[in-house]
Parts: sequence; structure tokens; C-alpha cells
Amino acid sequence: MKSPQIIPQKIFDLSQLLHQLRRWRLMKKTIAFTNGCFDIVHEGHISSLSDAAKEADVLVVGLNSDTSARRLKGDGRPVNNQHARSLVLASLLMVDGVIIFDEDTPLELIRSVMPDVLVKGGDYTIEQIVGAKEVMENGGRVVINPIVPGFSTTSIIEKLRKLK
Repeated sequence: MKSPQIIPQKIFDLSQLLHQLRRWRLMKKTIAFTNGCFDIVHEGHISSLSDAAKEADVLVVGLNSDTSARRLKGDGRPVNNQHARSLVLASLLMVDGVIIFDEDTPLELIRSVMPDVLVKGGDYTIEQIVGAKEVMENGGRVVINPIVPGFSTTSIIEKLRKLK
């Protein structure tokens, strides 16, 4: 069944998300959390989000705001604004909730959400993952999923520049 009207309803502010988390937890749902800029969604993002969604009943995605993404990625980024990026993420079947955060890291958001599973993609160690210590101290776990080689937003932008 197609229900496009639910897409914007999957984008939360912190108060709304905390309320929804209480509802999911009352239903005995486990919560996974991941985060990123998700500037130009590509196959690597889809793989990473799909893997993250397999770790729990519900997947919440923390999305870097425009100002946060710019600080992390540099001038000219993000290509797509936070409204567009949050809509794209919310339209994905495996994503149950999206929340935009303005800080450089999602640490405060992770402390608020306190997921059952914190999921990160990449070549990290648990010690390098923001929020891992807090989640594990709360009885949760941390999962590191491999990155799909050959896909990155930066490489897509470079290809587009060469087409000019």
C-alpha cells in the first residue's frame, strides 16, 4: 500500500521523537540509531541503512543539519539542504524516524535517544565511535558495518564536476 502522506510524519524534532520512542518501547520495540550527512543518497547509503535496520525493530537516523554538514564537509556542502535530505531518508522503507541535529557529533542526541543498538558504517573501532561508551554502559550494543567500496558522495560530486 502506498502512503506518501506518512513520509513527513517520520521526521521528528527532539520532543516528538522522545514521545515516539516511548510509544515504540511500550510496544517492546528495539531501537537502532545511526547518523550521517546523507547528502546525495547512493548505493552505499542504502546498504548501510539496510544493515542498520536489521539490527532492531525500529531505525532512527540522526541527520547532520546544513550548518553541521558544512562544518564537517566544507564549503559547497551539503549539495541538498536538510529538508530535502530528511525527506529522502524518511521515504526509505527501512527508516522509521529522522531527526536533524546541529552539533558536529550526535553525542547529545544519542544520550537522549539511548538506542538499544548504535550502528556505524566504516573502519572504526568501538573506542572511536561517538556515543558507543554511553550506549554500552546502558546495556546496549554497538555494531560496525563495512562500507560498500566504490561509493561516496565526494566521488559523485567529482564525477559531476568533470562532466562540465
